[in-house]
Amino acid sequence: MPNHGISEAVIKRLPRYYRYLNDLSEQGVERISSAELSKIIKFPGSLIRPALMHFGGFGRKGYGYNYRSLYEEIGKILGLDKAQTMVIVGAGRLGQALANYVRFEKRGFRVIGIFDSNPELIGSTVRQCTIQSASELTAFLDNNHVDIVTLAIPRKDAPDLARMVTEHGVQAIWNFTPVDLNLYLPENVVVENVHLSESLMKLSCDLQRIREKDS
Repeated sequence: MPNHGISEAVIKRLPRYYRYLNDLSEQGVERISSAELSKIIKFPGSLIRPALMHFGGFGRKGYGYNYRSLYEEIGKILGLDKAQTMVIVGAGRLGQALANYVRFEKRGFRVIGIFDSNPELIGSTVRQCTIQSASELTAFLDNNHVDIVTLAIPRKDAPDLARMVTEHGVQAIWNFTPVDLNLYLPENVVVENVHLSESLMKLSCDLQRIREKDS
């Protein structure tokens, strides 16, 4: 099912639906209604029902949605019906933690290369991947199909490196540096900026609101 006609807001919520539907598979669930999904995900029904309208062929009013079909179709929209190859640039603690996260492989994201400029790290192994010198990255990109490059490097190096990998055919960057790379790249490159500090500040804000409510 193509994702044409699905709003950006709905697409941003699909990964969460997908994750919860995956958890339900272990409970033997066969059908689920939008109301039941609303309670599990803790999204208001007013958000979930319009989203699931795009999958109307798998549901019937008063009967719910076929869990397996819904799960598979959301996976297709998210591109999870095919394997994606990923390279990690930056083999420090964050880069190695990302490489060691086994659920990525279960979702079809396969790490095929890890790169760093630190000579003390080069040659060591992380989950069957040998850390290579950052100077070898361009040749690796030219000789291997890489869908996604993950950046876990210092902020100052991110724009130039992002430009370089896109010049060598990469169209998707998962960015853990505290800079919005969209400003430096062409429109045909997609970037997911993961700002850890912003996430923590949002948590702090939510905590403050709870404290004010309880006081």
